[in-house]
Amino acid sequence: MAMGSGIRRLIAFTALLAALLSAVLYAGGAVHWDREPPYQLVDSWGGRGSDPGQFNDPTGIAVGNGEVFVADARNRRIQVFDKRGNFRRAFGGEVLERPMNLAIADGRLYVPDYFRDVIQVFALDGSHLRTLGAGAGLDSPGGVAVRGDGSLLVADTYGQRVLHLDADGRLLHSWGGRGSGAGAFSYPTDVAAAGGGFYVADGYNDRIQQFDADGALVRKWGGPFAANIFGPFRGWFATATSVAAGADGSVFVADFYNDRIQKFSGDGRFLTAFGTPSRGPGHTQIAVAVDADGSVWSANYADNRVEKWRPLQQTED
Repeated sequence: MAMGSGIRRLIAFTALLAALLSAVLYAGGAVHWDREPPYQLVDSWGGRGSDPGQFNDPTGIAVGNGEVFVADARNRRIQVFDKRGNFRRAFGGEVLERPMNLAIADGRLYVPDYFRDVIQVFALDGSHLRTLGAGAGLDSPGGVAVRGDGSLLVADTYGQRVLHLDADGRLLHSWGGRGSGAGAFSYPTDVAAAGGGFYVADGYNDRIQQFDADGALVRKWGGPFAANIFGPFRGWFATATSVAAGADGSVFVADFYNDRIQKFSGDGRFLTAFGTPSRGPGHTQIAVAVDADGSVWSANYADNRVEKWRPLQQTED
């Protein structure tokens, strides 16, 4: 009986210690008190179904050319809206099977297909342009980013790696391998190019890893020492499913099982968090994109809708 009581005290102490470490040290890896105000939900639309404007498991979102593009996964299509939620068009059903995190660059939409192991490329009007990566050995790609030279970075989820492809889809380089050590991955879900380097949402390792242009690790964050420990505290994750970089260098991460988007500085300092609580079953914030005006767009998986977020105005005490 005494031993059982001791174990319970040890568990309680460990949980308290983890919370204190999160609050003080591990929200990005440094002591800081410069958190920003949270964001507020300013618009949303959707609902479950297959009609225009309805979704069946949205898994990706991108903003470009004044429009919002949504990966409507189980409906096997991309839906496009104006920024007020008015349906514009849908496309991709003839070639897509499971679209995931999206990227827009140079007037093109890049769509990883999780089931077909390729990257589909469309013009923004929905015209299918080409299929990339068929010979690169992709294994369930979950996210894609486009570098300034037109080459691609692909989060190859079941391949446990990030691939660098040239503009024609030929393999240039591969980084990673399965594991929880620095530079290894456990089901990476997305990648964002920024400042010459890139960030990877290292899904089941519950962390973000940042790399330079050559693929050398710069830093990692998420939980104590980014050592594959999940939790609900600030700067921690419970499966990172999407990552986006803002024009100001900030980094936004969809923290899926915590039902939130977390915002960080480019060097991993926690700034704020926001999201829609889950009403069950399922979880909400699965994908994130940043608009040129600073608005943040998210795909709400559980509620089958698009959400638009804006920062709350800083108020004086």
